[in-house]
Amino acid sequence: MTDRLTMQDPRTQYPQPPFPKQPQPVPGSTAKMDPVPDHGETSYKGAGKLVGRKALVTGGDSGIGRAAAIAFAREGADVAISYLPAEREDAAEVLKLIAAEGRTAVDLPGDITDENWCRTMVEQAVEQLGGLDILVINAGHQQSRDSVAEVSSADFDRTMKTNLYAMHWIAQAAVPHLPTGAAVITTASVQAYDPSAILLDYATTKAGIVAYTKALAAQLIEKGIRANVVAPGPFWTPLQPSGGQPQEKVMQFGSQSQFGRPGQPVEIAPVYVLLASQEGSYITGEVYGVTGGAGVA
Repeated sequence: MTDRLTMQDPRTQYPQPPFPKQPQPVPGSTAKMDPVPDHGETSYKGAGKLVGRKALVTGGDSGIGRAAAIAFAREGADVAISYLPAEREDAAEVLKLIAAEGRTAVDLPGDITDENWCRTMVEQAVEQLGGLDILVINAGHQQSRDSVAEVSSADFDRTMKTNLYAMHWIAQAAVPHLPTGAAVITTASVQAYDPSAILLDYATTKAGIVAYTKALAAQLIEKGIRANVVAPGPFWTPLQPSGGQPQEKVMQFGSQSQFGRPGQPVEIAPVYVLLASQEGSYITGEVYGVTGGAGVA
């Protein structure tokens, strides 16, 4: 882990490719990645920006969701994380880190492609947190396919249900519980604006997330609730080696960015904190790109 608060060259602040081949089955494991990602386990320092807040983070076991959950707890929030049961080992580490900050940590394993579970998950989060005022819809599914002919109906359905349907089900269940001043944050991607040929279905859902969140923001501001999108570029998460990219691309992942490396999840966590906190009080319907220089347009 690096000291992320010390001024240094950002190009060499974190590991650069080439990385070893490291195929994993879906959904992937953080501990098996080489190098192991930095989610802020030791490097994120809080400043009390979310004291007393109550957050639900989907996909909170690993990757960007894990970094957001850790940062929220360090900033003073109680945090519920949802994840697939197969990701329990990664999730247990996050729950311990949340509890270590003296915050309530709520464990919500389940499959968000199930509409009933999405609604139950929200209700359980509200009950166990004692309310809800930060909602991060982050969990995603990504599988590369070389040709449109290879994207089966089952592939397309799983990506749509994980990335789009679940977003709608969770938002629909959560909005009635959100008080004035609450924040909704979704995770899209640079793929929404510059789609890769091998990520046809994934890129389609990420563009949908942008449109949905902008429309939701226009609705929710009438209740004093903000909604925004974070659009990451290449970030080093289990999504990549577990089929999100071919192994040849995993080995060079992030090398095409202006930094010559992928982002580490901790590097995007402050954006989620800003959008969740009262410091972001004049921000809604926006897309925040954290793309390693590629931008969003």
